[in-house]
Amino acid sequence: MLVVMKKDASQEDIARVIEKARTVGYEARPIPGKERIAIGIVGNDHPIDPALFDSCPGVKETIPVTKPYKLVSREFNPRDTIIRLNSCSIGNNEGFTVIAGPCAIENEHQALNIAHHAKRYGAKMFRGGAYKPRTSPYSFQGLGEDGLKILAKVREETGLPVVSEALDHELFDIVEEYCDVIQIGTRNMQNFSLLRRAGRSKKPVLLKRGMSSTVEEWLMAAEYILHEGNSQVILCERGIRTFGNHSRNTLDLSAALFVMKETHLPVIIDPSHASGRREQVIPLSRAACSLGVHGIMVEVHNSPEKALSDGPQSLTLEEFAELMRHVQIISEAMKTLTSLPSHAGMEIGSEGLSHINIHQEGAIKQCA
Repeated sequence: MLVVMKKDASQEDIARVIEKARTVGYEARPIPGKERIAIGIVGNDHPIDPALFDSCPGVKETIPVTKPYKLVSREFNPRDTIIRLNSCSIGNNEGFTVIAGPCAIENEHQALNIAHHAKRYGAKMFRGGAYKPRTSPYSFQGLGEDGLKILAKVREETGLPVVSEALDHELFDIVEEYCDVIQIGTRNMQNFSLLRRAGRSKKPVLLKRGMSSTVEEWLMAAEYILHEGNSQVILCERGIRTFGNHSRNTLDLSAALFVMKETHLPVIIDPSHASGRREQVIPLSRAACSLGVHGIMVEVHNSPEKALSDGPQSLTLEEFAELMRHVQIISEAMKTLTSLPSHAGMEIGSEGLSHINIHQEGAIKQCA
C-alpha cells in the first residue's frame, strides 16, 4: 500500500503513520517527492485495510499496490530512479549509457588499452570480470583480486566507473571494495543470500535476468535487494534460453519494454551474451537503442581471437567505434521522434517528413 501525505503534512504526521505501520507489524518506507511525501507500506501477506491510515492526520489518500513486487513497482514509486556515478547517469532521459570492456580481465595492458579506446569512443563505464563463473572447471576462472586491482587502476587512469561480478556472498565484500557497481550474474539471480547482501551495500547493483527466468521472478529478485535498503538497482536483460540455435540465447526485447513500464528502475541490455556471436551484437545494440532502454553493456577486446573468455562475441576496437557511431545517430533520431507532439502522426504531412528525412537520411544510411 502507498500512503500519500498532504502537501502540508508535518513531520509529526509522517512519524505517526510510520509508527502505526510498525505497530501492526508492517514496514514503512518514506518516498520523498517534489511536492509531497508518500510512505510505502510493505511486509504484508494479505491486503491492508485502508482505514488503518485514512483517518491519520496529514494523510491525503491510500493507494493499494497490486503487484507481488512492491518496492520495484511503478505503483509504489512512479518517479524514475536515476543512478549517478561521477559524470555518468543511468535512468530517465539521462542519455544512452554504454558500458564496455572485456569479458575477463587478463592483464593490465589489455584492460588499460581497451578502456582508453572505449572512453575515446564514448563509453561511460568499464566492465571486466575478475571472478568468472564458467561452465567448465577447466576454463579460465579470472585473476581474482589481482583483476580487481587492475580495474581500480583503470578507474584511476580513465575516470570511468568500473563494473564487475560478485560470484557469491563470500566474495561480495572484496568486489564492493574495488568496484563502483557490483554485478549479480544470470546464474545468481535467485541466490537469495547474495541478493540480501547486495541489498545492504551502499553501491549500485547490476542485476542480470536469469537465463530461464520469468519477468516476475526477475523483478522479485530485485525486490530482495530493495527490501534490504538498496534502491540503486540496474536491471539487465541478457537473453533467455529457448529452442533456437541461431544465437547463444534469445534476446527478449519485449521483456525489456514491459519492465520499463512496470518498474521505476533503469533497464539496460546485454547484446553480447544474448547473441554469443559478434556479427549480431551491433544490430541488437541498434534495436536496444531504438527501443528506448537506458543503455547497453557490450564486450570489447583488443584481440578477440586470443581472448581467454567469450572471444567469439567480443567486438574488436574498430567494431566498437562503429557501434558507438550507430547508437549516437539513433539516440539523436529518437530525441527528434519523442519531441514530436502525440498527434504529429496525423498532421505532419510530407513537409514534416521531409524535414525529418533531411536531418536523418544520412544518419540512417550510415547505420544500414
